[in-house]
Amino acid sequence: SCEKLISSAKNLFPQNLHCLLDNYHLLLFPFYKFPQILYPQSTMKIAIDIRTASGEKTGKGWFTFHIVRNLLGLDRKNKYILYAKNKVPGFDDFKNVEQKIIKRGGIFWHFAAARDAGKEKVDIFLAPTSYIIPVILPQSIKKIIFVHDLVAFLFPNTHNKKAVFIERMLLKKAIQKSDAVVTISKHTKKDLMHQFDVKESKIHIIPCSAGDEFMPLGKEELEVFAKKTTLPKKFFLAVGTIEPRKNYLNLIKAFEIVNKGFPDYHLMIVGQNGWGYEPVYEEIRKKYLNKKVHVLGYLSGKSLICLYNLAQALVFPSYYEGFGIPPLEAMKCGCPVIASHTSSIPEVVGDSALLIGPKDFSAIASAMIKVIKDKELCAKLREHGFMQAGKFSWDYSAQKLLDIIEEA
Repeated sequence: SCEKLISSAKNLFPQNLHCLLDNYHLLLFPFYKFPQILYPQSTMKIAIDIRTASGEKTGKGWFTFHIVRNLLGLDRKNKYILYAKNKVPGFDDFKNVEQKIIKRGGIFWHFAAARDAGKEKVDIFLAPTSYIIPVILPQSIKKIIFVHDLVAFLFPNTHNKKAVFIERMLLKKAIQKSDAVVTISKHTKKDLMHQFDVKESKIHIIPCSAGDEFMPLGKEELEVFAKKTTLPKKFFLAVGTIEPRKNYLNLIKAFEIVNKGFPDYHLMIVGQNGWGYEPVYEEIRKKYLNKKVHVLGYLSGKSLICLYNLAQALVFPSYYEGFGIPPLEAMKCGCPVIASHTSSIPEVVGDSALLIGPKDFSAIASAMIKVIKDKELCAKLREHGFMQAGKFSWDYSAQKLLDIIEEA
């Protein structure tokens, strides 16, 4: 240590120099202090729109919640301002964070947030789900936008009409004004490059993941849950907002075929009513499946984890996904997965799921029956599923985002 070195040096120097040696840190001052004075470690002020991280979260909401929380866990240097409509739990334990609540509705919220970001003189604005603020922010503020999917351009008939109008009107301009564009899959990046004239170097891929809470549970805990909820012993599970893009109509047609050969099986649907949900309930009534198809509404936390653990398989026959988190959640719980071979889904599930064509309900039914009959296949899907889900991590994704922020 420096103290031992100085003590030894005193034996070599006259006593009148000992005082100077005792204050050796003054001698070293130029070497360890000047670089910090001349080149101080700069901090940035970063603003993030976290509105979708509140309340009943679906894909984009969970992405925002997890990616921001993990980013804040990694970065204690920069200052963060989180904009929301209501207080969002889960961010109070970070000292370098301020939540700003803006009680405005519609377009006025975006203008108020943009105006406040200007007053705060933020360096970078992150827009995980909206393209409005990046378009109206001044050029002095750097912008990172997130493009989760291009459903508004590729499958507009399966998407909310208001969302289609806004995204078609603003996305191109938001891309032009942004300093970096983040997509959540290789497929979305490919769609983006095909649809818009965007340099590949401007687009970064940050994948989603499933939360650490998704895991296999003990037999006793699952038995208690099953009895408490009067859950059927045998069932398939579907998870996602009830809207045309999720392809519930073909899933119900497929289940009708399964039900004829295996009448002791049920279908549990977890998801809130979205745009165009009515035909799903009509199809259930038309097929006389009211006692076999159960729409549970929105679920998260322990209830959803228990369902994944107990299900015969997750069936995910979506027409189009920017990523698709439910298959990863299921895999982490040891639940076999049947999923579409379209868009980004094969990229997410790898060789750890039975892939089907979403338009062919008989193929969906065949896959469901195969999972019922083939125990070895189920064991293989579970084993491969654990390995596939392990390839994704919110920590890894947050580190990639921090790297993009520092390079912007």
